[in-house]
Amino acid sequence: MAVGIMEVLLVNAKDLGDSDFFGDMDPYVLIQYKGQELKSSVARGRGGNPVWNEKFSFRAEYPGSGDNYKIILKILDKDTFSSDDFIGQATIYVEDLLVLGAENGTAEMHPVKYRVIRQDNTYRGEIQVGVTFTRKVANYWLNTFSLINLSTL
Repeated sequence: MAVGIMEVLLVNAKDLGDSDFFGDMDPYVLIQYKGQELKSSVARGRGGNPVWNEKFSFRAEYPGSGDNYKIILKILDKDTFSSDDFIGQATIYVEDLLVLGAENGTAEMHPVKYRVIRQDNTYRGEIQVGVTFTRKVANYWLNTFSLINLSTL
């Protein structure tokens, strides 16, 4: 089993429309992977074309429990006086990336544009995201091998 860090680079989004009657929407993204969830900053005053350029790290393993190797990006509009509005979501399937990273130590998907889909399954703009997986070697094994090598001298 390969265990490592999956890094998500949230770049920007385009053509998300506007869900606010007054002023521009203030979008942010909830990034979910296998029970883990992280939140981007709120792109205040950016309207339907926000820019984030933020990185997020998730623990990932391959093969792991289940076969649900996907990142879900939920885009919401931050509202002050009411609940936040759901704008749409995008899904990134990362199983192939994890397989490559498990074999080679690292694998990267350069930033690509993904369609943002509303609850009614209609298209609402796009979001640009990159993903990297880096396999980690357990410290236990490093320490064990170091002790074995030192004791044989």
